[in-house]
Amino acid sequence: MEPKHLRSLTTTTGRNWLGLASLAAGILAWWAAARFGGLPAFILPSPIQVWMRFVRALTDGSLFLHAGVTLFEILIGLLVGALSATVLGYLVAKSRTLERVLSPYLVASQAVPLVAIAPLLVIWFGPGMFSKVLICALIVFFPVLVNTVVGVRAVPTALHNLMLSLRATPRQILLKLEIPAALPVFLGGLRIGATLSVIGAVIGEFVGADKGLGFLINVGRGQFDTALVFVAVFTLIALALVLYGIVALAERRFLVWQDTN
Repeated sequence: MEPKHLRSLTTTTGRNWLGLASLAAGILAWWAAARFGGLPAFILPSPIQVWMRFVRALTDGSLFLHAGVTLFEILIGLLVGALSATVLGYLVAKSRTLERVLSPYLVASQAVPLVAIAPLLVIWFGPGMFSKVLICALIVFFPVLVNTVVGVRAVPTALHNLMLSLRATPRQILLKLEIPAALPVFLGGLRIGATLSVIGAVIGEFVGADKGLGFLINVGRGQFDTALVFVAVFTLIALALVLYGIVALAERRFLVWQDTN
């Protein structure tokens, strides 16, 4: 029989090759549509044109500048949103009264599209970095909060009673029981928040900014430089994938005890 680790490696390798083949097929279909579709370059540039525009933006330093600004907004917004959502989510999970008080406001905050209130936030707090970070934090806040509440409340009552019977302090219960038990659900919410934070940064930059990938998209659109728009969009996708991958790696690192195979 084939060893377990070899079977796992073979499966992972097969999935990687399948992903690469799918990506290659997508690029080929894109090239064929640009080459034989009869569309001008300002509507659908070819992969080669986008690559040349990417190299030019990389060479003149503009891509690094705008991507760096957007990444900073994303990271700070993700950090602020996740931390505040985790703290409030834990308090809500422990208090039904607090949940009843805050639920209308939390639901109302999600009922209004962030795109609709982003202009207000930019007007109130200015077009600088703070408004972009705030928009990122707001879009990250709700999914992380919900997952924190669900994760903390999913801790079995029997385990709580066991810890109390062993005379564990509230701090020990938090560190030894509630955090490890809620971590899988919390990290699932953080995965969602990590990708949404990219959307938040771009929304803020669309409304008002003079730097960032959202600003670069606006510039490319205004100048009919569609290849530049593609470059900025693909860079945003890369940022989202990297953030998602970092959270996934953290899951594998901290949840190694879940691996029963």
